[in-house]
Amino acid sequence: MTKGIGGKTAEEVLAGLSDMTTQAQPIQKAEYLARMEKAQLLMREQGIGALYLNAGTNLQYFTGMAWYPSERLVGAVLPAKGEVIYVAPTFEIDSLNERKLMPGKMAGWQEHENPYALVARIVGEMDSAGGDKFAIDEATPFFVVDGIKQALPGMELVNGASVSAECRMHKSAAEIALIQQAMDMTLAVHKATASMLHEGITTTEVEAFVDAAHRKVGASGSYFCIVLFGKATSYPHGVKDPQVLKQNDMVLIDTGCRLHGYLSDITRTYCFGEATEKQKAMWECEKQAQLAAFNVATPGVTCGEVDAAARTYLEAQGLGPDYQLPGLPHRTGHGIGMDIHEWPYLVKDNSHVLAEGMCFSNEPMIVVPEEFGIRLEDHFYVTADGARWFTRPSQSLDAPFD
Repeated sequence: MTKGIGGKTAEEVLAGLSDMTTQAQPIQKAEYLARMEKAQLLMREQGIGALYLNAGTNLQYFTGMAWYPSERLVGAVLPAKGEVIYVAPTFEIDSLNERKLMPGKMAGWQEHENPYALVARIVGEMDSAGGDKFAIDEATPFFVVDGIKQALPGMELVNGASVSAECRMHKSAAEIALIQQAMDMTLAVHKATASMLHEGITTTEVEAFVDAAHRKVGASGSYFCIVLFGKATSYPHGVKDPQVLKQNDMVLIDTGCRLHGYLSDITRTYCFGEATEKQKAMWECEKQAQLAAFNVATPGVTCGEVDAAARTYLEAQGLGPDYQLPGLPHRTGHGIGMDIHEWPYLVKDNSHVLAEGMCFSNEPMIVVPEEFGIRLEDHFYVTADGARWFTRPSQSLDAPFD
């Protein structure tokens, strides 16, 4: 049996886990203020008078206001100069005020009123120092964008990603510390999960254990969890039906958690029993492709070049080319932060240049159709001297957690 795989009960493994969040510090008000100031500077440079932030990640990133998107408009308008103005149904204002971290007026609309007209009025009354364009949070649902467009027929609406993404993709030391802690938590969960596997356990049971283990280390549970056995590992994001673990099955587990708004995301692949020579060779190819991508990830290199490093190595081993199988069917990696997938992306021909503070997954998965798949996913962040791992990659198929 592979080292660290099986041999323990779920109960004794859970008993060995403890809260890992006691030293984690949430983002402070001064950082939210700095984020809004940076956004306002970008807006003025781009001729944008105001930015609409819809309930969800962007609203929370800039203001600290955690609220869910729904059919009722909840958001905020950030002017190029001045304080943010929150917009919400009047009956929700008390709840939003309870969550409000950053100062700003609260504008309410009644259930029978048009919230988009309220947004238009706010935009018309604010200081348009940035220019005549109105930027819309790129994650805003179409019905909201359409409503705003009808309420502001004479204003040019533009994609707010030129502001929000530019801010969010460059992580601060505080953000990196939270991501690091979340990654440490999930890696501990991975180790614990591997140690309690046994023949006959189902993927559903493993998913439940992963969730319980994340709770033991201090998270609210798993943010997501993919557990695959055997041939199902060749499907990157899983199959619809549960599987039962058999001797010598490949095991792929991809999971993460959230800590003060920031996410972890780690995948481990190993064998429950004895791997075949083909599986051993492909596992080593996966490890080396991941390392090839990591080694070129330095400031000034493009995202496309990082993807090419992994893909070029795999092609030299007879895999691919491009997205052909057996080989790597998708991009090498994605940005991570408050969203599990965010800018920028390590994908072919992406000319976006790596810079300090950017955080990426590194997961050049190998798929052998109808047989097995191998994904080793760790994340790194970019420093002035190059890339640094958040978590130490798997060392070998025989001892994946050694």
